[in-house]
Amino acid sequence: MILALESSCDESALALFEPAQGLVGEWVHSQMELHETYGGVVPDVATREHLRTIGPMLERVREEHDLSRVTRVAVTRGPGLAGCLAIGMAAAKALAVSLSAELVGVNHLRGHAFSPFISVHAAKPDDFSRRMDDLLPHLGLIVSGGNTLLFQLDRDRRISVISGTRDDAAGEALDKGAKLMGLAYPGGPLVEQLAASGDPTAFEFPRGIGNKADLDFSFSGLKTALRYRLEKMTPAEIENALPDLCASYQQAVIDALVRKTKLAFGRGEYRSVGLSGGVANNRALREAMKTLIERRRVTFLAAGPRHTGDNAGMIACAAWADPQVKPSPPTELELSAGLALA
Repeated sequence: MILALESSCDESALALFEPAQGLVGEWVHSQMELHETYGGVVPDVATREHLRTIGPMLERVREEHDLSRVTRVAVTRGPGLAGCLAIGMAAAKALAVSLSAELVGVNHLRGHAFSPFISVHAAKPDDFSRRMDDLLPHLGLIVSGGNTLLFQLDRDRRISVISGTRDDAAGEALDKGAKLMGLAYPGGPLVEQLAASGDPTAFEFPRGIGNKADLDFSFSGLKTALRYRLEKMTPAEIENALPDLCASYQQAVIDALVRKTKLAFGRGEYRSVGLSGGVANNRALREAMKTLIERRRVTFLAAGPRHTGDNAGMIACAAWADPQVKPSPPTELELSAGLALA
């Protein structure tokens, strides 16, 4: 059994994974309401909250499950907020020693990369390896507040990055755009909510990098275009047009993501395409990606809603399915707050 911990930002998360069964338990403590007061995540506040909550959460896990069966402790080692990562790392090291279990550090982005396969494993755990082999090579799109990138998962389950963002991530662009429009934190979900009743063609916004052959993403120009648009409008006009503004702005983000994914797909031979990361929970994006991929008659794998944001389930899955995850002595495992997809 694998016990996983995730504390890269503002959510404390634990999960238990049994290879023959799947995820047998998941626990999450969200700090969203705490950080709403500040309009965003405050690193020091987030670190103190992890320190306050992880201990009681572990006690709850002990009460519900026999942790003597744990043979591997997995923990997020980066990227993320250094103080938050350090709390999870310290807890994982102590657990590995007390449970006589091996310790592994998992890259947060690799967790997102493997998260669409959680449902594949859950459907038939005893046949997972064969089913996963049938889905490789795999093209994945990770879309979150801090990262937007396309990657390839090869037949040997090695990951190679195809493209990334040159400036803002898609989730960051949605949150910043929401703030420009006067919406509260977290802005992305509020943009989606308002966009549902808006017209995505009401306002024209740029779709990222103009060079059609370029696979990189760029969202800073979109944010700037929104700011210029809002400066030309009165507060009353903004309020009346808010659904249309949100719909048009969100559609620009989605179009850029879908366009680059389509271009990358055409440059390789893929058996499946995955969507993961916090922004993957956006229904309009999921539908657009699903439509794009199913037209090409390959399997579309989207991370489940509870596994799109920061969660320990994806860390546990990657700790078992990713061949690049190797055991490390507790005294040698170090965090890497700036670690990319490696």
